[in-house]
Amino acid sequence: MTIREQLDALSAERILLLDGAMGTMIQKFNLSEADFRGNEFLHHTKPLSGCNDILCITKPAVIASIHQAYLRAGSDIIETNSFNANAISLADYDLQDRAYEINVAAARVARESADRYSTGAKPRFVAGILGPTSKTASISPDVNDPGARSVTWDELEAAYYDSARGLLDGGADILMIETIFDTLNAKAAISAIQKLLDERCSADPEGAAAGRYDVPLMISGTIVDAAGRTLSGQTVEAFCVSVMHGKPWSIGLNCSLGAERLYPHVAALSEIAPVLVSAHPNAGLPNRFGQYDESAQTMAGHIETFLKDGLVNIVGGCCGSTPAHIAEIARIAANYKPRKIPEELASGAAAKTVLSGLEPLVVDPAVGFIDVGERTNVAGSRKFLRLIKEERYDEALSIAREMVEAGASIIDVCMDDALLDAPRAMQKFLNLALADPEIARVPVMVDSSRWEAIE
Repeated sequence: MTIREQLDALSAERILLLDGAMGTMIQKFNLSEADFRGNEFLHHTKPLSGCNDILCITKPAVIASIHQAYLRAGSDIIETNSFNANAISLADYDLQDRAYEINVAAARVARESADRYSTGAKPRFVAGILGPTSKTASISPDVNDPGARSVTWDELEAAYYDSARGLLDGGADILMIETIFDTLNAKAAISAIQKLLDERCSADPEGAAAGRYDVPLMISGTIVDAAGRTLSGQTVEAFCVSVMHGKPWSIGLNCSLGAERLYPHVAALSEIAPVLVSAHPNAGLPNRFGQYDESAQTMAGHIETFLKDGLVNIVGGCCGSTPAHIAEIARIAANYKPRKIPEELASGAAAKTVLSGLEPLVVDPAVGFIDVGERTNVAGSRKFLRLIKEERYDEALSIAREMVEAGASIIDVCMDDALLDAPRAMQKFLNLALADPEIARVPVMVDSSRWEAIE
């Protein structure tokens, strides 16, 4: 059986267990700067304390002991210690050139631990973790310039590609894009993974036919407030719509509010997800010292409501959770059946065209026509063309805002004019538009005859 076939069979029988926090457990070891450096980074020019990912190289026994504690607690799937092991985040430590190597090491440590505890009756799996990076593609780093961005799509895609390559080369069974606060970052990760797997299938047709590169993808977002929106402003439903093209094995939520407050958002996701649903929340909310006080029994009790109501297929913990938390969740989860994907969702019988901005848009004949706002098309609006030529973007944005207020469900944006630099104008206008929640709540129809403008 392939990894996907094994996971599908197990997830149909029972609720699967993830592990808990890695950082929380690392803190318990009180590691010094010398511990982080080891011999490998003894003469590195920057301080490395806090760069947990390099411990896979300098202190692999520490990381292995944490993995094995979670495996003894009952975890079916352990997560690699690679949350920040990407070139963008590692640049803070001047380690961006070591990203691939660190990811290989992270996967190998986890692989060895999983293999040690895996049995025929209870196989164990390794999820290669791809964190959100330290930068966001959708939000400006400068409050005075909402159109500015600190990272490009190409930079994100390249970083995720290198990290995913290392995780798979080190032995990961699954790839998990987690703690997603900006869906555009996640889309870059999805694109990188698809590119990597397509390349490997082309280079090894026999392996592809055997399912070697059919790597299950887990996607897990994080919300920042009780309203249930990501940092970039999307609702849970819009987030789900935005990543379904990646054909995930599961979609879920992690970190953020703690299990008790996360419940309604997991429930909303469970209603619409045509795939498995996961949840690995924090152990409550942090106290004024940044510590998590929620006990294993309390956290597991909150998660039990997810299980009673049939909302999830996969559960675990995030910040503040420990092997004790996972053991208690495992004990309770054994009493419940996994969520059943609604037949109409699983079969696609109820499939409709669904688009998203910050909010979802269902294209349904029963609703009637969908209004597309065309006044942000330079070919159809002389006023809009003039404003773009004169770089009066604030006034150009007001046209988009007025269309949405008047009932437009989608806005069409076109910059195809001989006197415009269409790719530049498109990027600048969309960056600004996506920073305005009144405009960004609806989907954008990118309209151009030039591929470079569409890209």
